[in-house]
Amino acid sequence: MYSMEVKGFGKEAGLAHTYRGAQYDVGFIPRTKLEVVVTEDQLEDVVECILLEASTGEIGDGKIFISEVERAIRIRSREEGAAAL
Repeated sequence: MYSMEVKGFGKEAGLAHTYRGAQYDVGFIPRTKLEVVVTEDQLEDVVECILLEASTGEIGDGKIFISEVERAIRIRSREEGAAAL
């Protein structure tokens, strides 16, 4: 699992900053991006866990994108597939 600080925008209003007495709208909002790679048999449990823990019912809860990983290789040991996860 990876956690990254990112900036994005969506349906939420952006941030506003004041500089030298003038207000400027900043369209991007700080976010946290999670990337999780799991085996297919773990997928539904992980999705349900994220939905349960991340949902506030408010705009900005985020999105889940599911895609297939064609190949995984652990560089140090050269293990592949599920062993590399």
